[in-house]
Amino acid sequence: MAKIATDRTTIDLFAHDKRPGRPRTNPLPREEQVKLNKRNQIKRDRTKGLKRIECKVSEQLYQQLCQSAEAQQMTRSAYIELVLEQALRQAQLK
Repeated sequence: MAKIATDRTTIDLFAHDKRPGRPRTNPLPREEQVKLNKRNQIKRDRTKGLKRIECKVSEQLYQQLCQSAEAQQMTRSAYIELVLEQALRQAQLK
């Protein structure tokens, strides 16, 4: 009978596996944990009404955003949202 790495329901197959280091608290491999966590994060964001947008910026702009967000004691994401809202408000006034 072959073992499948993601199958942890049959403990007897894995009873004699020696693993170095700290014992696992999660039976899934790290890759699976990351996928699951990302999926859960997206679900949480959707329930909060958040949408994901992605854009590429220069290193210089990135550093400026980080510094400005830190000066405002905000997360970079929250700071970018604030800047976008201000820019949209100004565009609507014109």
